[in-house]
Amino acid sequence: MTNEPHQTHELQLKNREKLTVSDVQEVGSFDENTIALVTGHGLLIIRGENLQLKSLSIDGGQVCVSGLVHSLDYEENKKSGFFKRLFG
Repeated sequence: MTNEPHQTHELQLKNREKLTVSDVQEVGSFDENTIALVTGHGLLIIRGENLQLKSLSIDGGQVCVSGLVHSLDYEENKKSGFFKRLFG
């Protein structure tokens, strides 16, 4: 994966309950408290409660998440380091 974004990366959060993310290349992992998305701008970690993937369009690179969002964090594009800590 290159560090150059392939398309515009956007986040839209409505009332902390509906999140739309563009430029998603891969869904790394997800459960009701944490979702990891690989984007063109790094690994995006979404933390919250009752998180659900409502729609996923890898061809279009768009993901919609519902649930109560507590935080959005970016990590470096080192997938192995994150997944090692997550599943390690």
